[in-house]
Amino acid sequence: MSTELKVPSAGESITEVTIVEWLKKEGAWAARDETVAVIETDKANVEVNAPVAGVLTRIIKGEGEEAIVGEVIAHMEAQEQPRDAASEKRPAASGVAEKKAVDTVEAVSSAVNSSAAKGVSVTPAPAVPSAPSLPEGLRAPPSIRRAVRQGLVPAEQVRGPGLAALSEGALARSVPSEPAIREEERVKMTRLRKTIAQRLVTAQQTAAILTTFNEVDMSAVMGLRKIYKESFADRHGVKLGFMSFFVKATIEALKDLPQINASIEGDNIIYHNYYDIGVAVGGGRGLVVPVIRNAERLNFAQIEQTIGDFGRRAKDNKITPDELQGGTFTISNGGVYGSMMSTPIINPPQSGILGLHAIKERPVVRDGQVVVAPMMFIALSYDHRIVDGREAVTFLVRIKECIENPSRMLLEV
Repeated sequence: MSTELKVPSAGESITEVTIVEWLKKEGAWAARDETVAVIETDKANVEVNAPVAGVLTRIIKGEGEEAIVGEVIAHMEAQEQPRDAASEKRPAASGVAEKKAVDTVEAVSSAVNSSAAKGVSVTPAPAVPSAPSLPEGLRAPPSIRRAVRQGLVPAEQVRGPGLAALSEGALARSVPSEPAIREEERVKMTRLRKTIAQRLVTAQQTAAILTTFNEVDMSAVMGLRKIYKESFADRHGVKLGFMSFFVKATIEALKDLPQINASIEGDNIIYHNYYDIGVAVGGGRGLVVPVIRNAERLNFAQIEQTIGDFGRRAKDNKITPDELQGGTFTISNGGVYGSMMSTPIINPPQSGILGLHAIKERPVVRDGQVVVAPMMFIALSYDHRIVDGREAVTFLVRIKECIENPSRMLLEV
């Protein structure tokens, strides 16, 4: 009996999806609840599991095609798992292959010995090396791929998405000075990338976004991490990072300035008496912002464990749609990529986003003396419709106070 395989519900407000990959092909057998396909929604990738144990008889929607929630994308025929005939025949096939290999070696040896006896010199033909190529799954521009195939650029120098770690200087030195081949590559935007683009444009068009800056001395936090990093990791199984300090400091600042934790709905302002903090992380298909629910109830270790789990699953596109829903405020750490200063864009309908940047040693004045200290620029982009400049500046000052004197967060002063 044929069973329909339908697009599952992927979260509130999601009606359309894109078929990313079929893990099972037509004619393949799958166990009940085994993942047979992966679909992409506006927010994350979702696995489609087999409703019954059986054979995938027909695929209706291929990879790259779009479908709506509830639509039939394939048919399955329920049946028991067939015996693996291939595995039973494998030893015999292996034996035949080994025999052929032995016969070939003996034939070559016989020919060489015969030629040597006749005084004929025999030189084995050199092996033809295969053309170098990039590792499977690593994307790079056509010019880079061509340079690797031609042996002009070592494949190991290309270590990331796109141009990655390969510098323009290395490419220029490797490629001969001849007329460049002008190539273009047209790639369809993923559903996630289109959604990100639409939300960013909407934020710019509907909110009165303004950004204010401050700088923070990271000496106290770095000192605490140096003292307790080993004992913290041994006890909690996770490293003590900077993000937990900033999440805690953000919550303290939001408590003092509730309008930055609010949102606009029509003619109303919705004040949230909880703190769901979104943390921007780089995923396999783009930037995602999973939400730490009720972050005010978590301690430093729980925050670090949650963020670490988000980061690992984001790389494998395992963040669920529910984890991306909601959020009352967002923190984006561009410093991990080396950013010195930026103006982050609000994630609507939120009213604020905190941008963190790289820590650099800079000269600062303390007690009339110039000293070198690890400094970080921080930025707050906020919706000027409900947040005034005074509140925005006060918010960053509160963050600065908590980070430069972390004991304030423990004493709530």
